[in-house]
Amino acid sequence: MRWTSFWVVLLLLHQCQYTSSKVVVAPPLRLLPIPSASQLKWQRREVIVFFHFGMNTFTDSEWGTGEESPGLFDPAALDAGQWVDAAAGAGASLVILTAKHHDGFCLWPSRYTDHSVARSPWKGGRGDVVRELVDAASARGIDVGVYLSPWDRHEKSYGLEVEYNEYYLAQLQELLTRYGRISEIWFDGAKGEKAKKMNYYFQNWFETVKQLQSSINIFSDAGPDIRWVGDESGSAGSTCWSTVNRTALRIGDASLGSYLNTGDPRGTDWVPPECDVSIRPGWFWHKNETAKPVSQLMEIYYNSVGHNCVLLLNVPPNSTGLVSDDDIQRLRDFRAAINSVFSTDLAAGSAAKASSQRGGEGGGFGPDNVVDCDDRTYWAAEDGDGRRGHWIELALPRANASFNVVRIQEAIAMGQRVMKHEVFADGKVVAKGTTVGYKRLHRLPSPVKARRVKIRITKSRGPPLLSAVGLHYDPFNKGSSSVAKHNNGTAA
Repeated sequence: MRWTSFWVVLLLLHQCQYTSSKVVVAPPLRLLPIPSASQLKWQRREVIVFFHFGMNTFTDSEWGTGEESPGLFDPAALDAGQWVDAAAGAGASLVILTAKHHDGFCLWPSRYTDHSVARSPWKGGRGDVVRELVDAASARGIDVGVYLSPWDRHEKSYGLEVEYNEYYLAQLQELLTRYGRISEIWFDGAKGEKAKKMNYYFQNWFETVKQLQSSINIFSDAGPDIRWVGDESGSAGSTCWSTVNRTALRIGDASLGSYLNTGDPRGTDWVPPECDVSIRPGWFWHKNETAKPVSQLMEIYYNSVGHNCVLLLNVPPNSTGLVSDDDIQRLRDFRAAINSVFSTDLAAGSAAKASSQRGGEGGGFGPDNVVDCDDRTYWAAEDGDGRRGHWIELALPRANASFNVVRIQEAIAMGQRVMKHEVFADGKVVAKGTTVGYKRLHRLPSPVKARRVKIRITKSRGPPLLSAVGLHYDPFNKGSSSVAKHNNGTAA
């Protein structure tokens, strides 16, 4: 009898184990194309820093001739650690150096030219700017990228197709094998109108780069990993897709600016845009120029990071080899302004509900995921429930809190989906937009107080997946013409 009771109890425990276990709902299918791991890491950086430094710094020019004497290059106080600290002050985790600009002068002792730091008086010809930057960045946990200009106004083989491509690839190999891990390589499509005709072997360059450093991101007008945004003002389109058709892109083709700026919802390649802009009017340091005010830098931030881009902010070191004190302070003030807006999220602690959720309640894809401060989780709407539009609504914990910035983020690891959306505050439309992507920031013309905020997705490529919704107050925002115009209000 005791043995019978034992087996009955054991059987009941076994059944309870199976009845209490919960079936986990699988994530939805990824919507191709999707970003690589290195592209995702790059996107999350948000702000990175460019250092334009070289022969132009000493000749007060933007485009050198290639005929300058290496003897002009002598930055007596060069301190790469100071540069990296300045970039870190802006919150940057990646810095990119112009290792060679159009004048052909190399900031490392290349074996393939006499037009380099090895022929300069700086450190008796034994200096290496690339090495100093890499070491300083490594010591501070900052990643490094390099810019290597295809157009070279000094090299005599330029214009000879095979010879110059061999020369360029040799220098590329030096940079990618001497200095450890490089996170981004910049191929600039700029070239003067009267420059010699030159057929660059871009595909050969790209494949060589990936062979030497498989996790690197390659930037050019045509990617393959990161694309130019189509302007140098730091502004992406209000519609901005991370997807394009690379077959439609040509490096150096100025007519493609609009396509680069907005991307392509039917694009078959994930090539997100990078917004490059200088903190000063010029790319290189000029004594008579000053940094943009914080208000302008914040405008740039909203139009780049807030439009699904990464902001590449150029900060040119001066002829002594230092970033100017005024520029350092401006970078700190810029970061302080960003933090003052986004360090407080008025949506935190909100109760969330949605039009639907994948797998139902407890399925792991509920609306609460948009306020959990974890971009690995997301709200997923149910398949086939979008005829009237998907929506998610937050009941705010503080009804009297004012906000004038709405932040929306997609789970871009699963693909970019949102095509059109609206934002409601207590039933009235306060913002409208198209794409979202990694991050969309809506600045409202005036502060809003509301008990409920709803995001309605009116058009999307498949069920939307939102990883975050935030509400913030920007004391610097006095209203902007770039803000999506809102109407008189309709019921949500």
